[in-house]
Amino acid sequence: MRIGILGSGLMGAKLGTIWARAGHDVVFSYSRSEAKLEKLARDAKGHARAGTPREAAKDADALLLAVHWSRVDDVLKQAGDVSGKTVVSCSLPMNADDTGLVIAHTSSGAEALAKKVPKARVVAAFGTVPSEVLFAVFAAKRKASRPSLVYCGDDTRAKAVAAELIRDVGFDPVDAGPLRIARYTEPFTLLIAQLAYEGDDGPQLAYRFERFRGKA
Repeated sequence: MRIGILGSGLMGAKLGTIWARAGHDVVFSYSRSEAKLEKLARDAKGHARAGTPREAAKDADALLLAVHWSRVDDVLKQAGDVSGKTVVSCSLPMNADDTGLVIAHTSSGAEALAKKVPKARVVAAFGTVPSEVLFAVFAAKRKASRPSLVYCGDDTRAKAVAAELIRDVGFDPVDAGPLRIARYTEPFTLLIAQLAYEGDDGPQLAYRFERFRGKA
């Protein structure tokens, strides 16, 4: 696929690098430093290049939205028309100092994003794991037991694209249902962050759901 990365922070940089190494064509965009984007493209060692958000979005089969919530409007403006595009968002609706959600319970950041780009196909994914675990999961992707990753959205085709990208990173995609389920996955992310960054074992944390079908 052709994947545009909107955001050059830890999530955008690492996921873009992984997808380039998995064989996708990746365009890194949205940084104060053009040199940073160029370095990301070089270090990805795959089909990757640096570009503007508009260039990243133009011919993309999928876009990753990976910016702080305060920058969402700006990056969408720079990206231009994203009608018909699959937009995979890991951007949580956090306040300015990242201490709490500014949208929660009765709606979600993913739903607010979908209203900003009503002709795009929004899927919420990747926000529920810390960036520090991504390369380790990718390195272990051929193991039989993979960590889970929940995702949700309203468009079947877009969710299929997201599921493929989730598998490419090394996770087992778990379809949590329609986009409104982001009302629950976004607060769940704060639990993961608490365990990852305030616990004693470091931020390389993932999760796995198991089903037990034994007899009662």
